[in-house]
Amino acid sequence: MPRQGRRLSESKIYHVMIRGNEKKNIFLNDEDKIHFLDTLCEKNKERRYTVYAYCLMDNHVHLLINEGSDEIAKIMKRINTSYAYYFNKKYCRIGHLFQDRFKSEAIESDAYLLLAVRYLHNNPVKAGIVESAAEYKWSSYNIYVQKSIQPCVVDREFILKLFADDIESAIRLFEEYSNTQSDEQFIDLAKEEIAAKPIQTEKQARELTASYLVQNNIGLNDLKARENENLRRDLISKLKRESSLSIRQIANLLGINRNIVQRTK
Repeated sequence: MPRQGRRLSESKIYHVMIRGNEKKNIFLNDEDKIHFLDTLCEKNKERRYTVYAYCLMDNHVHLLINEGSDEIAKIMKRINTSYAYYFNKKYCRIGHLFQDRFKSEAIESDAYLLLAVRYLHNNPVKAGIVESAAEYKWSSYNIYVQKSIQPCVVDREFILKLFADDIESAIRLFEEYSNTQSDEQFIDLAKEEIAAKPIQTEKQARELTASYLVQNNIGLNDLKARENENLRRDLISKLKRESSLSIRQIANLLGINRNIVQRTK
């Protein structure tokens, strides 16, 4: 039976997991984990892709990657091939280090992106290795809360701006969010809630917006006018109710201030 094709992400963002072949360890010590992080940087000298978060466990890795101008399959092939060469040479071994194919899940909304970040950072907590995400040094959590040196590859600004424009407020809100319930059952319920909304992508939201504007005989810029305040409020409410888009995404789509979207019920 041919294997199912990988679902491509409209947002270009993926939750990627790579696992050791036969679930064997791919990191035997801290030096190996350091080398893997160095590989993430080395293979991205041209900044063609962005890593938003990572978590290195002994036998698997979680990554949140925006493929940018690259392709996720090519990115992971470069990373995996380079690290496998290092590992096999260091430990005098031959054969596959990783399972045949990495897993990836397309992330199409900010809400799901934040769930994934929290899930990654709390993976060691769920595994019983530490009691809090802050105690685990092989994830990007402490990069977000300014408690560790930031590897060159991690971009925390994009995620933090989903919480607030002010950096101190964003970090505080990020910590609060990260420490709320994050078990798999909660993740599954949250996924279902997001998936239940009829509009899942920005493309669909743009189509809805265009249709609404045509029906009301106005242009996008006209939404900012005082006389169209009721129409603007109605469209924002519709997007919040029917789409999985975040406040930031709706504000960018309509070209209006994020605070206006936030205040609209």
